[in-house]
Amino acid sequence: MKLTHDIFLEQQQKLLMTPELRQAIAILQMSTIELSEYISHELEENPFLDEKEADENNDGEKNPETEDGSGRTEEWLELFHDRDIGLNTREQAEEKSFDNFLTRRPSLYEHLEFQLHMIYKNPDDLVIGNFLIGSIDSNGYLSVETTEVARQLGISEERVLEVLEMMQTFHPHGVGARDLSECLLLQLRHYGKENDMARAIIEHHLTDMAGGKVNKIANQLGISIQQVQDMCDLIRTLDPRPGLQYGNNNEIKYIMPDVFAEKVDGEYIVVVNDYNFPRLTINNVYENILRQPNSFNRDARKYLEEKMGAAVWLMRSIEQRRMTLYKVARCIVDIQKDFLDHGVEYMKPLNLRQVAELVEVHESTVSRATTNKYIQTPQGIFELKYFFSTGVGSFHGSQKISARSIKHMVEEIVAAEDSTNPLSDEAIAAALKKKGIKISRRTVAKYRQELGILSTMARKRY
Repeated sequence: MKLTHDIFLEQQQKLLMTPELRQAIAILQMSTIELSEYISHELEENPFLDEKEADENNDGEKNPETEDGSGRTEEWLELFHDRDIGLNTREQAEEKSFDNFLTRRPSLYEHLEFQLHMIYKNPDDLVIGNFLIGSIDSNGYLSVETTEVARQLGISEERVLEVLEMMQTFHPHGVGARDLSECLLLQLRHYGKENDMARAIIEHHLTDMAGGKVNKIANQLGISIQQVQDMCDLIRTLDPRPGLQYGNNNEIKYIMPDVFAEKVDGEYIVVVNDYNFPRLTINNVYENILRQPNSFNRDARKYLEEKMGAAVWLMRSIEQRRMTLYKVARCIVDIQKDFLDHGVEYMKPLNLRQVAELVEVHESTVSRATTNKYIQTPQGIFELKYFFSTGVGSFHGSQKISARSIKHMVEEIVAAEDSTNPLSDEAIAAALKKKGIKISRRTVAKYRQELGILSTMARKRY
């Protein structure tokens, strides 16, 4: 066998993940709020990007004074003059604005510190109390051992327990507890409903209560089933996480619909929500500078060309995102029209492949276009991925029924059942089969667990 080195030509097709392609994919996945923030950031970073004014496209004619850069001095002076007037007017308005008198809700720690300052007896109580408050987690539980607190502060554990007992009288009730049982008992004590039966269930039978094992609790405590049921109902009214009543306001996340679907004259109109986006355009001044190659050196020209390319690609990627999102949303609305008209019972089974074939894109593109995107419909605001669900066979032909529709039926069946004789999973499956749905007991049990519906024994009322 002869070994030689040969040179030959070969054509290959490869998909290269260029920075521009990565940016386009990232923009496609962004929600409306994220894209708005991204565009604002790019406007600050890229000198070639400029925000188009609202009335700039009304007549489609360019102002020659603006195009060649002359006359800008007068415009800038006028702009700054208007800005000064606007600032003065705004400052006068803010002095009398009602917003200046508004305040935010105090956090859990601020609320506890306020109560501590109102009730402490000596400076030592204040030091110990502040240490304990700093050791309370967002749920309202003490996350450190009292022995560790005593060691850190160089005091006795009894002194720490005294201050902790004082803090456990604070609002929200149950705060400062070291475990769930203590938290529930503190709340019962505050409401004046603490008794031996409730204490026994909280301290020894919380797991059985969660599983609905009322008979087991009654047998072990030697009381009637009705008494156990009443105590369990009382315990369920308590708050297992009292600290969340004063959650951090900064964690609130607002949903802004990315797409609107409105019914007009019997037809659904789909509109992509891009009203809050700055309208981008190329800055005329820098564009004219780039057309003068002798005005700057090679490095400066390379920098300007890169920024120019990035600006053009960003505008193209935003437009591509808008078109892709519109096509995907349009397809979903057309398929789920019965859901939009009548509700979740009429939802049809749908998957990414069906939409990808209709829109003529890859499944991954549909997945990215529907990630963290919301649509506002006559039925409410839903995530676009909400409309994708598996299907279950039907006795009426080959048509399948959406799993979400079946889950809604299960909820309605359980809500209408007799609480003294709740339906089993097999009985629910039989009721669904009467409606023409092919479903097994195992599938009903799976859907019931996903919906958070308790088992038959746990739902039984005595």
